Amino acid sequence: MELIRNQRLDATAPILGPTHIRRQDGLRRRAAVVTLLGLVTTGAVRAPNAWAGGTGIVRLVVAAPPGGSSDLLARRLARDMQPALGRPVIVENRPGAGGAIAAAFVARAAPDGNTVLLSSSGDAVRQALHPERAIDIRTDFVHVTQVAATTNVLVVHPSLQARSLAALVTEARAHPGRLSYASAGNGSSGHLAMEMLKQRANIDMVHVPYQGGAPAFNELLSGRAPLMFTNPDQALPWIRRQRVRALAVSSLQRIAVLDTVPTVSECGFPGFEATAWAGLSVPRGTPASRVGALHDAAYIAMNGAMRAEESSIGIDVVSSSPERYDAFIRSEVGKWAELIRLTGLDLD
Repeated sequence: MELIRNQRLDATAPILGPTHIRRQDGLRRRAAVVTLLGLVTTGAVRAPNAWAGGTGIVRLVVAAPPGGSSDLLARRLARDMQPALGRPVIVENRPGAGGAIAAAFVARAAPDGNTVLLSSSGDAVRQALHPERAIDIRTDFVHVTQVAATTNVLVVHPSLQARSLAALVTEARAHPGRLSYASAGNGSSGHLAMEMLKQRANIDMVHVPYQGGAPAFNELLSGRAPLMFTNPDQALPWIRRQRVRALAVSSLQRIAVLDTVPTVSECGFPGFEATAWAGLSVPRGTPASRVGALHDAAYIAMNGAMRAEESSIGIDVVSSSPERYDAFIRSEVGKWAELIRLTGLDLD
């Protein structure tokens, strides 16, 4: 797990300003940022008119069905980007094949900035697992900005007797292959977190993948799937209602919205970390002016109501420049490829 620990996300990285602001120097940059943030609070900012001349709507494509964490993040982002772009931004759900369907759809769309992928950690994992596939997250897209980073929380149905991670591990060791766990799909952050836990704890559980976090979590609530790793925003309401029980979180530190829940690392697996992230990507060949306009609109959105909304459910808003997000995705693909090579981890 040393590899994963050294590559952890920096959710506290400073937010970078819009494209035209970043080109200014010294005092002009600082003055421009102050001016922009003041305008954000009044709702008076729009992205630069480099977008002028475009037609129609902007489609934000999500590799998950409605109702899950990715879908809800995309809808908040679309809501707050729309005023800045001055055009409708709609969320289009294209689940399936571990995110490959959505990625292929966007990669093959016209490179005009009107079709945007909510790229994610799953795209990097899929690339590491299947480098031979036609769509390459590193080369077939222009990456606009990172948007969010979060942990996973291990939750169990109340019918499961285990009230701690140690108890769960003991039960799984006593009955190899009897327990099953749900996930949002092959290669999803929850799937990876559980596979890493299985490996570290030397336990055997059966993976049951679904086409998104919402249907997987519904199976957990019904009791048909006894446990899963999922994002905090999906689990929080049900933890508070005692419909599911939280055993651990997959970040290195506890999170504020679940501060009584220990980390997996605290529970006897030092250095354990499995985080999820998301951002915006467009087809290769999209003009720089459109990439800049999307980046600036996302920046405005992330410094508005969305930031507090995401924070309240355990998600960190994390912005970046296109260059920095591109480098981050490449590093994530390399990280997972190396982990797969070293451990023989099989996620199919």
